[in-house]
Amino acid sequence: LSNEIQQTIAGEFVINRQKLFITIALGIARFPKDAEEANTLIQNVDSALHKAKASGKGCMHFYDPQLTEITNNKLLLLTELKEAIARNEFKVFYQPQLDARNHQIIGMEALVRWQHPDRGLISPKNFIHPAEEHGLINTIDFYVMQTAMQDFIQWQSLGNDIGRLSLNLSIKLLEDSNYLNNLKAILSELKFNPRWLKLEVTESLIMKDVNLSISILKNIRKLGIEIAIDDFGTGYSSLSYLQKLPVDKLKIDRSFIINLPDKDTDLTRTIIALSHSLGLDVLAEGIETTEQEKFLLENGCYFMQGFYYSRPLDNNAMTQYIQDHYTQQER
Repeated sequence: LSNEIQQTIAGEFVINRQKLFITIALGIARFPKDAEEANTLIQNVDSALHKAKASGKGCMHFYDPQLTEITNNKLLLLTELKEAIARNEFKVFYQPQLDARNHQIIGMEALVRWQHPDRGLISPKNFIHPAEEHGLINTIDFYVMQTAMQDFIQWQSLGNDIGRLSLNLSIKLLEDSNYLNNLKAILSELKFNPRWLKLEVTESLIMKDVNLSISILKNIRKLGIEIAIDDFGTGYSSLSYLQKLPVDKLKIDRSFIINLPDKDTDLTRTIIALSHSLGLDVLAEGIETTEQEKFLLENGCYFMQGFYYSRPLDNNAMTQYIQDHYTQQER
């Protein structure tokens, strides 16, 4: 029956000489197997429909009790995220970025973590997407931006060159028409030099709407802020678009670096050569071994970050890292 419904409703229709193509997603819950009460049955149908939509166009999904558990977990996470924002449970960590030729600091990337009262330190991969879905990411991102800028100013006062502060630019911020004005306001309020800042935007995010991305990134770059494409090699950007993008640096995704020097050597060399041909700096992330560093240096990639140099550090540990680093350089 479900297949018949899909075949009957889906298809091509012509209305006012305009062709319309309709697909249908079906969520199915059965009485009394999945529920005996009407309200519960409707809720279960909705859960199954949500799963069908997430699976792609024209999909069908039967209710599974695990869907209710997943939905409840998502609602719990959303509640906890809102409470975490109110209680200021998010913490900013920093991973140094180095010139591997002389191990000089060229900057650091700010990374957010959730200090959960019961589950400890939670990785962003477990809460960033839900935060984006429910409109909470802007609050988190601006907290990270403000905190990181204040910390960076503190480190600048130590009197050493520490390069640029790298911040990740989320899809919701890129789509926010007020983002540029809010960014300018924070820079002005904190007296933060825009030339101390680098914004990292993922390749897949840029490719979602290339023309919009170009327009927004141009305005950001006019302020003196550096732009880097994060996770390069995973977003399928074309060379013609890459030439038009107002960017300064490509970051090679760690998924390519982790296999070096045994695999992905040709692809990594190609990305490095492409960066050089476009006049862009290139930075590799996820460095964990001497062999990886050696391969990249031999092939013209000099800027790196990863556990090989340092794990992400909190404010106090990053302060100590900078002090120790320049003490060793002076010896």
